[in-house]
Amino acid sequence: MDAIVQYFETLSPIMQGFTGSMFTWFVTAVGAAFVFFVKDLNKGFMDTLLGFTAGVMMAASFWSLLNPALEMASTTWSPGLSWVPVGIGFLGGAIFLFVLDQWLPHLHLNEPIEKSEGVKTNWNRTVLLVLAITLHNIPEGLAVGVAFGAVAEGIPGADLYGAIALAIGIGIQDFPEGLAVALPLRRFGLSRFKSFLWGQLSGVVEPIAAVLGVLLVIWAQSILPYALAFAAGAMIYIVVEEVIPESQRNGHTDKATLGLMLGFVLMMSLDVGLG
Repeated sequence: MDAIVQYFETLSPIMQGFTGSMFTWFVTAVGAAFVFFVKDLNKGFMDTLLGFTAGVMMAASFWSLLNPALEMASTTWSPGLSWVPVGIGFLGGAIFLFVLDQWLPHLHLNEPIEKSEGVKTNWNRTVLLVLAITLHNIPEGLAVGVAFGAVAEGIPGADLYGAIALAIGIGIQDFPEGLAVALPLRRFGLSRFKSFLWGQLSGVVEPIAAVLGVLLVIWAQSILPYALAFAAGAMIYIVVEEVIPESQRNGHTDKATLGLMLGFVLMMSLDVGLG
């Protein structure tokens, strides 16, 4: 880990955020690459992975985003009101994802194309499914970028270990997201290569969102508590609105719940142990 931190110290803040999010994109591609070896996975196992994803996102939202945001807000707001900027940012992130969810055409896993959401289009099932996972990745990339931006600005409590731990945790949970796109596309009749190509493409938004997150913090340090909470709110919205319901859809509720608990503990251990 020390060698990784030393490498990141040689990079500019923008490149730190970009590199961290490129790792998360890479893990998405690794998950999608499994389409070359299997055509489908046991639904119980897939639901466990989705629960794991939800647990990692929930833990990252608190330990890596909300908790630091509250600490930072307490330096400029009175102790009893430090929740105000954090609450505003948190709700702002949820509202942002709500608007995207209503507007951006997308299709949830295992749903017929007639149940696509967002603005009605003639786009095919492949594009709609990829856009659904892309929605997940916007707040994840933003969270990574904001974390590295906080380090660049020397914010108390922000360090490279914590930012890298966040990138590692989000990267780990991106693995099942790559699978979640590529395998259904393979079942729908696409070739293995095209299924992989579309599956990894769902993660391309993360480096873009990460760079924007870094720039946002560098340009306006005072909004950092809002930005951290914004990313957390967007992630929690995705978890509650999409990931958890999808993990419970096939009736494997116990497995999905245990996966969530494991993911939460893993992300908590990464953040507390390395941050």
